[in-house]
This record gives sequence, structure tokens and C-alpha cells, in this order.
Amino acid sequence: LSVHLSQQTLADELMPPRLSQSEVELNSNSNSSEDARTKATFQKVVEVFCKRDIRRRGHVEFIYMALKKMPEFGVEKDIAVYNKILDVFPKEIFVARNFIQRMFNHYPRQQECAIELLEQMESYGIMPNNQTKFLLLQIFGIKSHPIRKYQRMMYWFPKFKHVNPYPVPDPLPQDPVDLARHALQRIAANFDARVVVYQLPMTELTEAGKESDYPYIVGIQSPEQRSSLAQHNPDRPVFVEGPFRLWLKKTCVYYYVLRAELLPPELRVGKAIDPERNFYYPMVLDLDLGRDRLDDMEFDTDEVEEGPVFAMCMAGAGDQVTLAKWILGLQETNPILSQTPVVFRLSPGPRELQPITGSDDDGEEEVFENQHWKHEL
Repeated sequence: LSVHLSQQTLADELMPPRLSQSEVELNSNSNSSEDARTKATFQKVVEVFCKRDIRRRGHVEFIYMALKKMPEFGVEKDIAVYNKILDVFPKEIFVARNFIQRMFNHYPRQQECAIELLEQMESYGIMPNNQTKFLLLQIFGIKSHPIRKYQRMMYWFPKFKHVNPYPVPDPLPQDPVDLARHALQRIAANFDARVVVYQLPMTELTEAGKESDYPYIVGIQSPEQRSSLAQHNPDRPVFVEGPFRLWLKKTCVYYYVLRAELLPPELRVGKAIDPERNFYYPMVLDLDLGRDRLDDMEFDTDEVEEGPVFAMCMAGAGDQVTLAKWILGLQETNPILSQTPVVFRLSPGPRELQPITGSDDDGEEEVFENQHWKHEL
């Protein structure tokens, strides 16, 4: 939806007497201003279209194009704007008068357009209100596909609204520390996990007059991970791997993990399970599966075993020096890390460039000894 200096010029150019798909295209590159892309401007263009022709010729093409341009104006999550677009439909014309019209999908093009509007609301998580229902009844009647779509949305939306145990705030926080806290809690999926801010983002002025930036470091660790790390053999190294990508709505963040390799089978120690005292392994299973002689009794499952993950973190910089500070912070609650070698397996991050070296192997790993870095830092 482009904004011209004159609203009459806008209506003349965008809404001629007979609208086609190319004529409805609201070009944002010609005589438009980025500052004018607001909710008020969007609603004004819709009002100009409604007042131009009482028959609302070309309303379907206009609605499709308005739905396409809503994200550019930042109104894709506004229920009032959706009702404004829905009000573009002519009233009481597309209502089925008898069962034959209902059987043959009365005015299918207009009904599909309304369903497309409701589906876009559904994709953005916008729940219809009473005004939406009133408009749909006035436009299509009670026995119509848009009303059925509305009824399904009103049935399922309240059920799924609070089903997520780790909801993401809307809108997302702009502070990177708060954003990292929400992301780590979502990854850990453990209410007992503790989030620790090891370093806040700040800038210091050195004696030489240069500014030194310190990125944020936020980590998370659960009590189970802490006890598992305490039982880890100090002779076997642990690894810092990452960055791994995580999407929170439309924001992409990156995290790192502290993990160990899987123990070989001869070194694994299984825990004895008393069947009388464990609900997950009962002594008797009386299952009548009703299988036939020709049924396949074998199940083909692929099980991939991985090493344990001891902690996770998010940092403003993915270099080894920043992650080393995270390891030093973990030593306060995990003393075994002071005796365990840490190997960094870092891939180029989103804001990092991988140096090209001709002599080093691609698989070369740098080993970090905690005591050495402790004196360096």
C-alpha cells in the first residue's frame, strides 16, 4: 500500500473503475514514504476504497492485496484491521437463500477470500471477536464456509492458548540478556534449571583511550546436569560445541553446549532396577495385543545414542576467550571442571569469519586447560 501526497490521487491510481490484479498492486517504490506506512494510513486507504464505489467492484482483488501488504505496515496482528478489511465485502448479497445455493457453494470466490483472511489470522495467532462474527453473518449467513471456519477457530484457539508450558513473550524482549534467558529456559525444558548471568554487556575505556567491549554471557544448568558432571571422569575431556541455531518467533539466536562423548560399552555401569519398587518396570505385564500368526513381530527402530549435555549458554560473541569465561564461571558450582580438560569444537558463527590456513587441518582441535586460562584471564 503506497502513500501518495494526495488521497484522491491515491484512490485514482490504485482503484480504477475495473480492478485487475496488476491494477490493484500497491507499489511501494513509486512516490511512497517509509514513515507513512502506519495503521492509520492503511485504514484510510481501505476507507477510500469503500467510498469510491457502492457496489465494491474489485473487492476480492483488493482484499487479497491488502492481506499481502499488511506485514509492511505492521498491522498483521491487529484484529481491528482485519475487521476493517472484512467490512469491504458487500453486505447480504452472498447469503444463501435456500438449500440448493448452500449445496453448490454460493459465491465460492468470495467465500474462499474470507477463509483466506481467517487463515491469515490463524497463522498469526489472532483470535476473532464478536465483531468478526457479526460481519461474517451479515456477509455470508449462518450456513456458510467462513462461519464454519470461524466456529472451528473459536473452538480450538482457547484450548491451545495456554497449552505451552514455556510460553514466549509477545513481543519479544529487546534486551539480549532477557532474550537469552527465555531461549535457554525453552531449550532446557526443566523448571528446576537455574539461569545464571555470568557477564553483562558493557564497554570500558582502557588507559590507552581505547574502548573495550565485553559481550554478555548467560548460562543454564539443571541439578541433574550438575550431578552428572560431578560423576564425570576427569581424565576424559569435555567439549564446548556450537553455535547451534534456535528460532524464537522471527528472531534467530545461537547457543553453545558443554557435553561429553558417549562412554564405550565396556565402561558403562548400569543401575540395578528393583521391579517391585519401580512403576516404570512392573513385574508382570498382562497385555492382550491380539496379534495374528502373520503379524510382523519385529520393529525397525533407529536409536542414536549421544553423550550427556552438562550445561548450555548464550554469548554475545562466539570466540574462545568469551566461552572460556563461561567455563570459569561454571567452576564455582562444578569444581570438577578445574581438573578436566576442555576441548573447543567451534564452527564459524553468524558474525564470525573462519580464517583460511593452508597448513592447519580442518579437524584440528584446540585444547583449553582451565588452570592456564585462569592465569591468563
